[in-house]
This record gives sequence, structure tokens and C-alpha cells, in this order.
Amino acid sequence: MGEMAKKIVKVDLEELLKVLNEAYAEEWLAYYQYWLGAKLAYGTEKASVVEEFNEHATEELKHADWLAERLIQLGGTPALSPDDWSKLAHCKYMPPKESDVLSLVKDNLAAERCAIDRYQRLCDMTEGKDYETFRISRKILKEELQHEQEMEDFIADISYTRK
Repeated sequence: MGEMAKKIVKVDLEELLKVLNEAYAEEWLAYYQYWLGAKLAYGTEKASVVEEFNEHATEELKHADWLAERLIQLGGTPALSPDDWSKLAHCKYMPPKESDVLSLVKDNLAAERCAIDRYQRLCDMTEGKDYETFRISRKILKEELQHEQEMEDFIADISYTRK
């Protein structure tokens, strides 16, 4: 653990570690949601949706890696068991009820909006108080906003082609 990393943080360290671990768990669940959706998807728009889901899954896994590194730098421990992920996460993983591309995209849109809220709150919590966590959170927030836009675009495109 980084002694200076902990020393320069100007927020409640225990609260920050808790929030980072929640975000870490949510990223693993988001990874799984995209990964599974890419496997189950069907419909005429499947090819482009699956490609995007696989890309997003890779990015969600990258986010989990960044968060794990930051947790360790601050003297914390990332959730050690997948059983803990759903317990810690506020952005819940809901198994898909339907596997058509439109349903899966809508499920992912809801998850992205929850993630956007998570990272906006983390940015608010750390801005000017923990520059490294703020930098990571802002970078993830930017990608989650892009994911939201891509899911919205898919919904618009799918709705248009089904008219």
C-alpha cells in the first residue's frame, strides 16, 4: 500500500474504499452483463450489437482493473469473491428476461445510467481532494457516457428499422 497515497487523500478513507469497492463490483457485473448479452443476442441487428457489447465488456473489465489498482494503492482490498459483487453493488445485474437485441440494449442502457450516476458521485466526492481517484473516475465516467449514447443510438436505429 502507498503510504503517501493514503496521506494525501482529503476524504474519509474508509468511505472512499467502500465506494471504490462498490464500483469495482459493479464493473465486474457490467462486464458479465455485456459478455453474456453478446452470447445470447439474436435479431437482425445482432452482428453490430454483439460487436459493441464485446467492446464494452472489454472496457468494463479495464475499469475493474483500474479500480482494483486504486483500492490497493489506498490500502484496501478489492472484493475477493464474485459472491460479494452483487452484495456490494448498487447498480445491480439483472439476468435478461429476453435475449432479443432491443431488450438487451435497453437492459444495458439502464445499467449505464446507473454507472454514470456512480462515477458522477465519485467525481463529486474526490474533486480537489483525491486527484488520482478523481482522474480515474472522470475517465470511467467519460466512457460510461459514451456507452449510454451508443445504447441510445442502437435503440433509435432498431426502432427506425422496425417501422
